[in-house]
This record gives sequence, C-alpha cells and structure tokens, in this order.
Amino acid sequence: MPGTFFSLENQVAVVTGGGQGIGEGIARRLHAAGARVAVLDLRPDTARAVANSIDGVGLECDVSSPSSVSRAIERVHERLGPIDILVNNAGIAGRTAPLWQLEESDLDQVYAVNLKGVFLTCRAVIGEMLDRGYGRIVNVASIAGKEGNPTLIPYSSTKAAVICLTKALAKEVAGRGDITVNGISPAVVQTKILETMAPETVSYMVSKIPMGRTGRIEEIAALVHFLVSRECSFTTGQCYDISGGRATY
Repeated sequence: MPGTFFSLENQVAVVTGGGQGIGEGIARRLHAAGARVAVLDLRPDTARAVANSIDGVGLECDVSSPSSVSRAIERVHERLGPIDILVNNAGIAGRTAPLWQLEESDLDQVYAVNLKGVFLTCRAVIGEMLDRGYGRIVNVASIAGKEGNPTLIPYSSTKAAVICLTKALAKEVAGRGDITVNGISPAVVQTKILETMAPETVSYMVSKIPMGRTGRIEEIAALVHFLVSRECSFTTGQCYDISGGRATY
C-alpha cells in the first residue's frame, strides 16, 4: 500500500457513492494513504459501515438534491475540517433499453444523479478550494461517455457531459492556486451495478475490451489516488481511460 509517495496525510477527502463498489474502494485507498475520509451515500447505513471501518465519517447524501449536498458538506466541515479532495463517484446506470422504449423520466433520473450531482458537489466545494488555493477534484465518468453504449443512452450521454464539465471547470480554476480537476473513464468494472444491467449489455461491453476482462475496483482506486495527490500538480482537465485497452485516445 502507499507509503511516503502520494501521501494524503492530514488531508480531508469526500467520496460520493462511497458506500459500496468503486466508491468504497476509493475511500479505503485514500484512507490507507493518510486521508481523513467522509463517505457520502444515498444509503446512510452503508456510508456509516464503510466509514466506521476506516475511522472516517459516514453521511447520508442525495447528490441530486442541492439541500442534501449542502447539509452533507457542512457536516464534513464540522467533523473533519476544510475539504482538500472531492471524488465524484456517485452514479446510476438507468434502464437498459433502446431509445424508442425509453421515457423522458428515464433520462431525468439518470441526469439528476450523474450530471446534476457532479455539478452540485463541485459547486459546494470549489469556493473553499479557491479561497485556500488548493484542491483536487476527480469526477468518475465512463468509457461509455466517449464511445456511447447502445441501450444506455441516458448513461452514456450524462457521462459525456461529466467529461466536458471536468474540462471546463479545470480551465476556470487553472492558475488560481494549486487546484486540479480531472476525470477518469473506466470500462466495465466488476461491481454490483452490473446486476442492474441486461446481461447482453454487459457482454457487449466486455467484448470490446482487448484485455478480455472487467476492471478491478483496486485498479480504479489506484488511479484516483494519484490524481488526488499533491504530486499531481501539472495535470488538469484530463480524462484518463482505464479501460483495458478499449480506448486509446
């Protein structure tokens, strides 16, 4: 596990959707590097369970709600102090179906979490990062946001928007202190979210990966760890593929 390199000692990190899967893996990795971690999740029981196991803080947070985000960030300040790191991991896949079978509500639901949620949480912390002249933000997008996955139009389109939000925000804060904003675009990763997708959709995604396997949570967490470290000081506005070779651009 991390030692002196990429140390996060005395830093406060917030991980949304941290109650399971990729978010939990990221929270554990950042804790192992020395960070004090606030685990935010729609389900408070899972948030607290992960947080208790890493001596962190577990908080209920609906990232699609401005008031819920504000309350959660305020409680992080009260219990841990100023926020150095934000990892926007919360997301949903939505219903897997072709466009002509989708309802407007299917798009609205995915948009509210995947894009609006990232907007709200970034907005909630960027002011203090600018005031302090330091911060690290990592937004979890998806390879679907670059290539578009059939039967996942709401998911793919909102993840594309997350990539552009990341790049735009990075340019807004560039040169205003040591603040970086980056994204990652994983291919399919072995998590519980796969259970919500049609099997043929999952098979399609795996078939596109030259390595012939799904990604592992610890592999995603390792990349995020670097991107939120102090050493990552001249890299901003980027979206890193972690796709087993599916995309190389």
